[in-house]
Amino acid sequence: MSGQPVKIKTVSILEEYTIDWTQKLGTGINGPVRPCQHKISEERFALKLLTDKPSARAEVNLHSRCSGHPNIVKIVEVYSNEVQFPGEPAPRSRLLVVMELMDGGELFDRISKQKRFTERQAVILTKQIASAVLRCHNLNIAHRDLKPENLLLKDNSEDSPVKLSDFGFAKVDDGTLMTPHFTPYYVAPQVLEAQKRQRREQKNLIQTSPRPYTYDKGCDMWSLGVIIYIMLCGYPPFYPDTPSRQLSKDMRHKIMAGQYEFPTEEWSLISDEAKDVVKRLLKVDPSERLNIEELCSHPWLKENSAPNTELHSPAIMLDRNMLDNAKQAHSEQLTAMRIPEKKVTLKPVAKANNPIVRKRIHSRGHSIDNKTGEEQPSKKQNREISEGLRCLRNVIAHCVVPPKDTNGEDALCELMKRACEYNTDCPSLDKALHSLSWNGEQFCHEVDHSELALLLKDIVDQKERHGKH
Repeated sequence: MSGQPVKIKTVSILEEYTIDWTQKLGTGINGPVRPCQHKISEERFALKLLTDKPSARAEVNLHSRCSGHPNIVKIVEVYSNEVQFPGEPAPRSRLLVVMELMDGGELFDRISKQKRFTERQAVILTKQIASAVLRCHNLNIAHRDLKPENLLLKDNSEDSPVKLSDFGFAKVDDGTLMTPHFTPYYVAPQVLEAQKRQRREQKNLIQTSPRPYTYDKGCDMWSLGVIIYIMLCGYPPFYPDTPSRQLSKDMRHKIMAGQYEFPTEEWSLISDEAKDVVKRLLKVDPSERLNIEELCSHPWLKENSAPNTELHSPAIMLDRNMLDNAKQAHSEQLTAMRIPEKKVTLKPVAKANNPIVRKRIHSRGHSIDNKTGEEQPSKKQNREISEGLRCLRNVIAHCVVPPKDTNGEDALCELMKRACEYNTDCPSLDKALHSLSWNGEQFCHEVDHSELALLLKDIVDQKERHGKH
């Protein structure tokens, strides 16, 4: 199957496999993964379900092309069956992906339980992860979701191989998506102007670098840098000052500028070669990062060259809050990096009490709050806010009680598009939809209606409390 498009069976999977619908092995970006067992061989596998549509077939094909590598979770076979879940009015066509079972759990969970974890062991694991990425990149496939939750161990043995899973964000990297040389959080106007110039150069096919490095592969390399850093010390290079599910402004600035440290307590005994790898992967400019071939040939990854120094990372990873926050921080970094055209938000300038800005605001018929210095919405804006709330409530209602006389998913997507039109400046909505793989037209993967309703309810409550977003 390696390197070939996947062959999809149309016979019922139940003829060959027994599925345990009551147990979850884990949750990918598209929903839970469940155990199944082959009826004849009695071998156990993992089963992932996807709504059968072009994006899902693309995911399965890309994963299948990479499958067969010792450090990538293997796809065994794929079925296309009609499946009806409780609460659904009718069966829906779904892809049922049978994969090898990974009994050893997540990589970082394993490290946290080890009594002794050394830099040399970190090198062995890094080589396996890098080998998986090399396989993908050699096939012009960018994984784009390289994070701790997607690095799984085959079994509970001491020398179990680590394997890359979940190709839900993978795409063919044809070299056309070039990254602006900054992380798009807070940027100065002159940086935006530089981005415009860069786009013009690309349209005219002007090469600005002798070895351009594409956005998507650069995202994978950044992730490798973060993962190696955490393996070596137990916490991420970019971390909020206070525990939070949101990235703080300070943290965003640090990511944008590539500002991180090697604290003496954990890093004093770690080799200079290891630090060099991290430094050369966590470059803000993707064109300056190591590519995967350069990483694989780095001296740090040479056999038995790393010191057998015991690391502090297992003890630090035992703090579940620390580990969960590290995973959350990395996921948010990845989300931002996967969206190169994400709208850039500049800090409001009304508070600067700029007379030119104030004059322009008054000329539009708006007012300024004397206490906050912020522009107050006009009656038209208030009507748009109300319409935005109404559209969000319509989506929630559809999720809770879907109409029986409509195509459920198509109707949901139409309602969601309308809600987005009336909530264009709502970062919390953007973030929620990105987490559910919304591409502006449809959900790229099967969406949990209850989860969507809860996320939108929180946004509606927030908008109602503040009166504006």
